[in-house]
Amino acid sequence: MAEYSYKALDKGGREVKGSIEASSEDVIVEKLRNMGYYPLEVSLQKKKAGSVDVLALPGLRAVFHRVKTKHVMVFTRQFATLIDAGLPILRSLAILSEQVESAVFREKITVIGKDIEAGTTLSEALAKHPKIFDNLYVNMVRAGEIGGVLEAVLNKIAEFLEKRQGIIGKIRSAMMYPLVVVCLAGGIVSFILVFIVPKFKDIYDQLGAELPGPTQILVDAGYILAHQTIWVILGIIALVFIYKKVNRTREGKYYLDTAKLKLPVFGQLLRKSAIVRFSGTLSTLITSGVPILQALDICRETSGNEVVTRALNDVYESVKEGESIHEPLSKCKVFPPLVVHMVAVGEETGAIDQMLTKVAEAYEREVDDTVNALTSILEPLLIVFLGILVGGIVIALYLPLFNLPKIVGK
Repeated sequence: MAEYSYKALDKGGREVKGSIEASSEDVIVEKLRNMGYYPLEVSLQKKKAGSVDVLALPGLRAVFHRVKTKHVMVFTRQFATLIDAGLPILRSLAILSEQVESAVFREKITVIGKDIEAGTTLSEALAKHPKIFDNLYVNMVRAGEIGGVLEAVLNKIAEFLEKRQGIIGKIRSAMMYPLVVVCLAGGIVSFILVFIVPKFKDIYDQLGAELPGPTQILVDAGYILAHQTIWVILGIIALVFIYKKVNRTREGKYYLDTAKLKLPVFGQLLRKSAIVRFSGTLSTLITSGVPILQALDICRETSGNEVVTRALNDVYESVKEGESIHEPLSKCKVFPPLVVHMVAVGEETGAIDQMLTKVAEAYEREVDDTVNALTSILEPLLIVFLGILVGGIVIALYLPLFNLPKIVGK
């Protein structure tokens, strides 16, 4: 993205000047016309000495390519407001491209506007950017276009994204505290092993004291950390690489996700969040007018958990054959009987979207309660864990002292 200065005439014939960031002069001219100006002159501004366009550096553009969910949420909400106010789509996109924080997102919005101007629909233009707008987003927009209720669907998308991000934020906050404590404990233990343990070993060597098993383990661990640091780091990198490699395969992800769901406390939290995601997504899609088969297909692609995806594969095939949704759900251990019964009632009454909304709301509250309980329980447990860890190290360091009287007696 470069900065361009421009001169233009407004609708009253008055000259206006300014500067805009864009990828090319053509984009600037298009923006000015969409703003109601008649462009007279567009020129590239000279960069100040020492200034560097970070996104233009080789390899770094990919680092900043990812658009945050927060930006998409704000864009969607503002887009719905502008459409509801009666502004054309192109005019709305031109306004929003000036307001988004992300330079990459701004460029993408400009490209979307160009595609629409060339004759494509909004949903088709959005589908060209799957890393920003997923299948759920695109299909809901397509349903809104067909039904003529685009602004209502955009508001639903914004609400859904806000709820989903809220759930993700709660889970991350619940996991962040123990992660920070474990990292802190690792740092403290590493410091003790590298700098404190060798001094004790030197003292015991001078006294001729025999090292017990626990003390010898500490000494060996300290030696490895101090003298084989590069191998320790390479080992950690290898483990992370193997985890990511396994997680990219369907089978590997399935076994990892199964293990995650069996974790104490955290497994229940992940299970409940998966239920919220499924029920909230399916309810939103059905309410927006997306056909049930297409909605189930989107749900299984965006579930985020391979165990849930396989369960939804069975549901999809069942519905495709004209059967019910609740029967294959009952065979999956992820979904408890309450969810299955609620879905069954929804199918019988023809109000499955309402039942799914109730399920999502109920399990959102359970996620909140689980996070609050987890936070209150983890704090004392982690304090006890740190105490046992540090206390165990101290005891192991002083164990050889009990043999000193025998050595002195000799």
